[in-house]
Amino acid sequence: MIDQPTKAFPVSWDQFHRDCRALSWRLNGAGPFRAMVTITRGGLVTAAVVARELGIRVIETVCISSYSDDNKKGALRLLKPISVEVVGERGAGVLVIDDLVDTGATARMVRDILPGAHFATVYAKPAGRPLVDTFITEVSQDTWIYFPWDTGLAFQPPINRAGE
Repeated sequence: MIDQPTKAFPVSWDQFHRDCRALSWRLNGAGPFRAMVTITRGGLVTAAVVARELGIRVIETVCISSYSDDNKKGALRLLKPISVEVVGERGAGVLVIDDLVDTGATARMVRDILPGAHFATVYAKPAGRPLVDTFITEVSQDTWIYFPWDTGLAFQPPINRAGE
């Protein structure tokens, strides 16, 4: 496993919205879903778009921390569990949404709670990809995705000069 990403994949608001709508298109035939569980914080924006597109009104969060404040991987911590009403019958009829599956550690924790749920992400890396049912774009394990809510407008050096 690669600890430090060596590639950057910046995603604009427009691109992220298009990708979320594409995810919704794929998920439209997989339901109906009685509820959505979004993994915070990254899944919140994805959940808003997908819930609108699919007409899902019951939206729950599960709060899991896997990164420290300095973007280093740490031990998983369940900060807020999923409500008993939403868990239901092992997650049957529940759509789990996140922005990204990376190593799969967070996804594995949620899968243990909701083994019957449909798990979807916008982006997937190879280590975590087997844990999701539906995704839009696969990126290499050594890629760091810069989401639009984490960035501002700034000069980007050409790819061939990124390390200078």
